[in-house]
Amino acid sequence: MRHRRKNNHLGRKKGHREAMLSNMATSLIMHKRIYTTVPKAKELRRFVEPLITRSKEDTTHSRRVVFSALKNKYAVTELFQTVSQKVGDRPGGYTRIIKTGYRLGDNAPMCFIELVDFNENMLQESRPKRTRTRRSRKKSAAKATGAEALSSETPVSDVEGKVEGKVEGKVEGKVEGKEAKAKGKVSGESAKKEHVEAKAEKAEKVKKAEGKTTGKGTKEAKSEAPEAKTAAEAKAAEAPQAEGGSSEQTETGPSEQAESASSEKKEDDKKEGPQAQAETEANEDTKS
Repeated sequence: MRHRRKNNHLGRKKGHREAMLSNMATSLIMHKRIYTTVPKAKELRRFVEPLITRSKEDTTHSRRVVFSALKNKYAVTELFQTVSQKVGDRPGGYTRIIKTGYRLGDNAPMCFIELVDFNENMLQESRPKRTRTRRSRKKSAAKATGAEALSSETPVSDVEGKVEGKVEGKVEGKVEGKEAKAKGKVSGESAKKEHVEAKAEKAEKVKKAEGKTTGKGTKEAKSEAPEAKTAAEAKAAEAPQAEGGSSEQTETGPSEQAESASSEKKEDDKKEGPQAQAETEANEDTKS
């Protein structure tokens, strides 16, 4: 049973344990952050936080009390000059334990222990807390009493003037909002009309461009048509001439053939010469 065993002896006797905690507190004050095991860090927190609270009162007595625990005058001066000024507004909770895992070998849980006000990265990330607002009877009662006090102190004419001013302001704001909406609608309609007109202009331009291209095509077709006509007429004129030539050839054909045959015979006779004449004469003698 662990009755009344609220202190962790850390496997050490009293003298060894107190010396170890004193040295660890001195290192924490001088370096603002140390690396150790979780049980030692928890015991160190219980040891060093009362000393930091004591340093808020910079008196000879408090310095002697802190020196009796730390036994290091440099740590005492650091604590009373720098640490106490940064921690002056904090009501306790001066240290932070950040667990890092387990140590290789004996699997002991390890952590960092540091002074909260000296970790600038954590201070930048911290954001101001949002204050919760709740409706309570006390606040409503206070408002009611405040309203009664105002009504009793201020005259009725001032209150009426304020109310009228608020009402007029609201009405003017609504009217201005409606006018702005109407202007927005009109501007939107005008923009739509301009868009439609721009589309119509674009369509007209496209039609004109198409008309120009078609006109050019018809002109070219017209210019090509007379040329085709002249070519056709020339072909038609050539056709009768060709027909006339063929008929003449057919008409003069037999006579030319007879003449060519006679001319061929004469040439053969000239080639044969006196031999042919002698033969013809011999044939005539035999006949006679």
